Amino acid sequence: MTPIVGTFLSILSSITGQLGPNYDPLFYDVMIYIFGTMMFTIFLLGIISFWLRVHGWAYKDNRERWVDELDRHFEREGIGLIPDNGKYW
Repeated sequence: MTPIVGTFLSILSSITGQLGPNYDPLFYDVMIYIFGTMMFTIFLLGIISFWLRVHGWAYKDNRERWVDELDRHFEREGIGLIPDNGKYW
């Protein structure tokens, strides 16, 4: 337990040591780059997980029921299709 507390205090002192006259701009730049990279990674993982949730690993393997129901509804109602010439004009 003591090494964990010592490590935590060491990290805390290095962070608080950057405030005031001991300011090191490179420290904050690197921290912001690391934080931005982590946020971008989380964003990409969210997009990938949503895509996998909707589409599944393969076409019909893992799709959710609401996606299939929505596809059937669109096909039944003809939504999203280009109308043929004789029916609409």
